[in-house]
Amino acid sequence: MIYFDNSATTPVCPEAANTALRYMTEQFYNPAAAYSPAVSVERDVNAARARLASYLNAEQSELIFTSGGTESNNIALSGTLAMRRDKCRIITSAVEHPSVFEPFAALKAQGYDVVVVGVDKTGRVRMDELSAALTESTGYVSIMHVNNEVGTVNDINGIYHLVREKSPSAVFHCDGVQAYIKMPAVQCDMYSFSGHKLNAPKGIGGLYVRRGTRFKGGQTGGGQENNLRSGTTNVPSIMALDVSAKLWTDNRTERLENMTRVKHRLYSNLSRIKDIKLNGPEINDSVPYILNISFLGVRGEVLLHSLMDKGLLVSTGSACAARNRGKNRILTAMGITGDRQDGAIRFSFGAGNTEAEAGRSDDRGQPLPASTVPQEIKHTREFSKKRSIQKINTKGIIKWKELFLFATPKFILRG
Repeated sequence: MIYFDNSATTPVCPEAANTALRYMTEQFYNPAAAYSPAVSVERDVNAARARLASYLNAEQSELIFTSGGTESNNIALSGTLAMRRDKCRIITSAVEHPSVFEPFAALKAQGYDVVVVGVDKTGRVRMDELSAALTESTGYVSIMHVNNEVGTVNDINGIYHLVREKSPSAVFHCDGVQAYIKMPAVQCDMYSFSGHKLNAPKGIGGLYVRRGTRFKGGQTGGGQENNLRSGTTNVPSIMALDVSAKLWTDNRTERLENMTRVKHRLYSNLSRIKDIKLNGPEINDSVPYILNISFLGVRGEVLLHSLMDKGLLVSTGSACAARNRGKNRILTAMGITGDRQDGAIRFSFGAGNTEAEAGRSDDRGQPLPASTVPQEIKHTREFSKKRSIQKINTKGIIKWKELFLFATPKFILRG
């Protein structure tokens, strides 16, 4: 099985899993307790907090542990607005993760002045639109660091300075779930991240809150996280995240270089196919670990399942929106519609992927001649086109029956 869906989640590395197990079975104490073994665990958690904050050039006291990116994004918004009495202007972009975009939509229904800034064809926030939207009444701005579907990197430092200039009292939040540790630290008031994108367990993440930022916090009832996010401290996952994050920082250059090679090799091989389109920035301008390609004439959902049957796991977009049918909001915002949107597939790479997995070979492990690849795709598309849509007229009502038939080209499947 080849796993090319690391933007959805990553496998927990053995070092992190072993650490979590130790804190579940041996050092299992609640750090809020008063006896010495619990106090020792509390010290371990604080040391982990300090290290994880340092990757953001932050202080230990500025990091709140949460259950992950979705909670961090939600409480950043709600906890900031809870400190205001007015329904101020709040700004985000058209390509944000659902855990940012949907809360903004809900607040619009409550009477907040919501502005959604557009993006260019690469998925990058339009700075001119953002500048025009920023006013003295703006209270909150949320822009993602790295787009989870196409790998676009926003100029977060530039946005931060623009917000400070145009809306000095606004809080600037950045969704860093796809960027934390993998990308250099940036300037912002709040920054969200999640452990399971870094080979740590699911259910752990964090929110950086810059000292002095007016923030009420999230849930109450226990006083944990400096009274900003109550709930029993998830010690095993925190300590596992600490281990996996250190492995990432110690090996970041090597890992990113390897992902770059995997991405380029896969793209080079896929480029041999006729009628494919790269979605997002040019191949060298996006992050090394995300590649989004449209296969014209083929439905992405069909290709996804065909590849799965052959042992390759990919996605058609955000895992958090995978069950929502309809148009892809991110690609639509980038001006990608119709056949190109329908045929989009996201390949995302992790620390364990290899160049061999992105290679081209047939079932016997022998190189597949490049000249046969376009022909194979052509035959597949012709077959799919003939059988995919039947037009049936019943009592004056036109219905469309889609028969999803697709034969997967072998060259994608073998390393």
